[in-house]
Amino acid sequence: MTSIEKGKSLSGDADAVRTDSNASQAGKDTENMEIGEVYCHPTAAEEKALLRKIDWRLMPLLTASYFLQFLDKSSLNYASIMGLIPDTGLVGQEYSWLGSAFYFGYLIANYPASLGFVKFPLAKYLSVSIIIWAIVLGCHGAANNFVGLCALRVLLGITESTVSPGFSLLTGIWYKPSEHAWRHGIWFLGNGIANTFGGLLAYGIAHIGGSLGSWRWLFIIFGLITVAWGILLYFTLPDAPLTARFLTQREREIADRRPQKTQHSFKTNEWSRSQCIEALVDPKTWLISLIIAVASITNGVVSNFGSLIIKSFGFGELDTILLGMPNGGFQIAAVIAATYTASKVRRSRLIIIVVGYIFALIGILLVKELPMSNRYGRLVGCWMMILFSSAFPLLLSLMASNTAGFTKKTTVNAIFFIGYCAGNIGGPQLFKSAEAPNYHTAYNGMIACLVISTVLSIILRQYMDRENKRRDREQGVYIDPEPKHVEDTDDVDLTVERIVLTDWENKKFRYYL
Repeated sequence: MTSIEKGKSLSGDADAVRTDSNASQAGKDTENMEIGEVYCHPTAAEEKALLRKIDWRLMPLLTASYFLQFLDKSSLNYASIMGLIPDTGLVGQEYSWLGSAFYFGYLIANYPASLGFVKFPLAKYLSVSIIIWAIVLGCHGAANNFVGLCALRVLLGITESTVSPGFSLLTGIWYKPSEHAWRHGIWFLGNGIANTFGGLLAYGIAHIGGSLGSWRWLFIIFGLITVAWGILLYFTLPDAPLTARFLTQREREIADRRPQKTQHSFKTNEWSRSQCIEALVDPKTWLISLIIAVASITNGVVSNFGSLIIKSFGFGELDTILLGMPNGGFQIAAVIAATYTASKVRRSRLIIIVVGYIFALIGILLVKELPMSNRYGRLVGCWMMILFSSAFPLLLSLMASNTAGFTKKTTVNAIFFIGYCAGNIGGPQLFKSAEAPNYHTAYNGMIACLVISTVLSIILRQYMDRENKRRDREQGVYIDPEPKHVEDTDDVDLTVERIVLTDWENKKFRYYL
């Protein structure tokens, strides 16, 4: 029995169609759709051409936006070695608190932002958020003390809190679960690109003379670039398949139906209380949120203090900026390898996450244990530390692939990013300036966090694998969510009624590993 037959044995024929009102507004709920109009399945060539068209529209826009998001967020890291600390009179742990302040804002806004995903057109909501964050970033250039900087970092966190969860939701709306890992990886490459070319930009800005101070110019220039990009994004990023102007009417129908054919949800404008409660009691929600919370403690150290760690090896200011650039190269290579492999090798996402954590752990051990005289060996270890970040797009893809029901999906996203914020708030506090140049507390903390994240990832994989097998036993049929050939599932359509169910309610649902 093929996977098509297996799916049909549970769901039967389900050629559901859409009403004209649904075609005119992507935000309408699927329960408003009627059955009656025959849907004509696309050919393989037609779907492949459409996927390429979607990729070329969405991926460059999301990648460039994520590039700017990471560049703007990490601008404090560059500014720290460009005169910000003495110019603003920062002392003791005040710089560490600036790193945490961003994530306090992110944490405060996370859940309210998730409500906006349900109520407003997704792409427009994200574009406006980007414009506002860019204005806040530019205002950093006018700060003169810790209080001013701290307030601005909180505001920046509030405005940037929509980006990662919003991009993940967009990916879930436009792509099949089998396509999630690679597409999450593509736009997440913006991080690595920012790590690489952000250093070049900072290096150039560091040479700007005058009384204003190069670190102030850094914030102003980055802010102006992002304002311009946000305006462009408002007019070019599509909200949903059924309202995408770059597609023909036929392409819109196919694009809207593609993700739904494999048991997953589309955008709806109504909040479901039952789905919210289900998200709160689902063990997967808390396991994946704990993984990112603990791993983000490491991220809080690396993203805010990477430049200071390299400088502690004995390098000068400008050399430190240049030597931090390979971090981006390591990250790009790791993300491409991790997400591409996950898209090609079945049941591999959590295994790849564990491998990334292990390589990062080796890097931290090199920095911690090698003698101070071996500064280039420690530098390689510092570059390897960034490899833990390859897990982030895979964790996002697991959320997108393994959660059905739009309200449940947005709630799980909110809890996940609350964990992400909590870790990033705690991470900078491990960095004790008094311990320079050997930051033992930070290194020991990162080692412990990566070990815990590895163990939790293994537990999550075992839990979902057991749940898949339990459902197979109860239903007396084996359903593979990750067939060897993705096209094997292309004819397994769901009825309109089934498509609004959550992954708990839909007994045919199986989890990606």
